[in-house]
Amino acid sequence: MCARRVLRSGPAAETLKSPPNRRRDSRQRELLLDPMPDRVEPCLALLADKAPEGSDWAYEIKWDGYRLAVHIGPGRKVRIITRGGHDWTSRFPTIAADALDLGAETAILDGEAVVLDATGASDFGALQQALGGRGGKQSAAGALLYAFDLLYLDGRDLRSLSLIERRDLLTRLLAGTHSAIRLSEEFNTEGAPFLQLACQIGLEGIIAKRRHAPYRSGRGGDWLKIKCIQSDTFLILGYEPSAVALGGIGRLLLAARKGDSLAYVGSVGTGFTVKTATELRKQLTALKINKPAIPIKAKGTVWVTPALPAEIAFRGWTNDGNLRHASYKGLREGADTADVFELDMA
Repeated sequence: MCARRVLRSGPAAETLKSPPNRRRDSRQRELLLDPMPDRVEPCLALLADKAPEGSDWAYEIKWDGYRLAVHIGPGRKVRIITRGGHDWTSRFPTIAADALDLGAETAILDGEAVVLDATGASDFGALQQALGGRGGKQSAAGALLYAFDLLYLDGRDLRSLSLIERRDLLTRLLAGTHSAIRLSEEFNTEGAPFLQLACQIGLEGIIAKRRHAPYRSGRGGDWLKIKCIQSDTFLILGYEPSAVALGGIGRLLLAARKGDSLAYVGSVGTGFTVKTATELRKQLTALKINKPAIPIKAKGTVWVTPALPAEIAFRGWTNDGNLRHASYKGLREGADTADVFELDMA
């Protein structure tokens, strides 16, 4: 309704009144603000064996870090929310500061926080160390956010729009120079050669997305991930102590989920540094139990409650169902809630 300036009395009162409200033209669409969600469950990429082909697929680099949603709320209030719904604004101060410089009144950006190595590739272990390890409280001021989607902007919920439309708005929003928030570039190419190139230069893999799909929460298949080196989350069952290995850990014994229980999937003995192995052993010592959580025989093993999710890179599976050429990358935060690898029931 149009506001009116009212005078108590006098002939000027009539002239200062705003004109009477006119009936809205029924052919004109009424513009209303969409309520800003407190949180949006992320769209997750489904693992695929090969890159899809066709003009409806767009391709991006697969970043190796922590999935974040950056909320810019009314009054220039920024919240950085993890995949598990935890507020980590204080842990990414540079990203939060850059968000305020974007010029949006309200917005929700979807992206991945990473720390880059000397070659420009994302390094999950370096991000872990910057945050102080699992359970640490340090802030990663050097972390970058590679934004790849825009879910809300200046009062409008964008999730029903196609990826093409959302990306166009995101590109415009990030048109300036920002030190900590960058656009995750979309590559106009074919999937197979792009994956081959990504693997040749040492990247983890690529993401394929349907150009005309809306933003759907969950793992519905609109987004696919194709990896050069497989990397998944497994639970630690125990470790073999060593007097000569880094941090005193010879190898970790690992498990995946299988239905409502766990199944042994082999071990990992590489990828540690003195610092990561020492910190890991302290956490494992606090979880020590007298016998393994699942039936398994391994002499000299220190068994632990399977509560720590470890990110493991590997080259495939052996014929007896164990990880092949496994390497330890770091522990997953509880706030990150990455899925523990699920074995087929067959």
